Amino acid sequence: MRPDARAAQDARNGHSPAAILFDFGGTLDAGALTWKERMFRLCRAEGVVVPPERFDALFYGADDALVGAIPATLSLDETVRRLATGLGAALGLSDGRLVDRIVTRFLDEATRSVRDNVSLLSELARRYPLGIVSNFYGNLTAVCDDLGIRSLFRVIVDSETVGCRKPDPRIFRHALDGLGVESGDATFVGDSPSRDMAGARGVGMAHIWLVGEATWHPPPCCPGDRVIRALGELRGLLL
Repeated sequence: MRPDARAAQDARNGHSPAAILFDFGGTLDAGALTWKERMFRLCRAEGVVVPPERFDALFYGADDALVGAIPATLSLDETVRRLATGLGAALGLSDGRLVDRIVTRFLDEATRSVRDNVSLLSELARRYPLGIVSNFYGNLTAVCDDLGIRSLFRVIVDSETVGCRKPDPRIFRHALDGLGVESGDATFVGDSPSRDMAGARGVGMAHIWLVGEATWHPPPCCPGDRVIRALGELRGLLL
């Protein structure tokens, strides 16, 4: 049986994995909302009205400008501030107080979401080796330290640090090697079908899709895949 088929079968049959890997942005720090989606909502709440397709291009420009351009020790607060400042400049926002409010609300929401997940992550860490695989800026370890969750994860793999991004199989294998487990013995939890689910499938790893509060979502990529609306549902699946 091919590794990807075995992983999908394990997910259906309730196979207990040897390790759990997580996405970070949108998974651990929010209920399946990406940083782009959260910034868009916060801008709209502040009266900044821009077509989604234009906003997406401007956000990705500000996002890309941070990759490889910030120190590995940069805090979560300063990371979000630099991103929001770059996005605000691209949007033509001249009111620094507006940008400050967006940063504060973003940080409050992220911190609250992670705090709500700490108990679950601690329970999982007592039973499984945990890891993070994320497309990030090169300072994810420092960000996890800021959020008080760094010690719960045996490996934290930041795309900028290892030189490849999800769904590239190499970034997943880097984390698996760090945990000393085979892909068929691990499970990945993430919110992105194209990066997380497709990437995990590509290395033969079982995957659990976090869809959040979306009223509709397409079928999962593999028959029998688990779909959850909140990370708390992992208690019933993995504990």
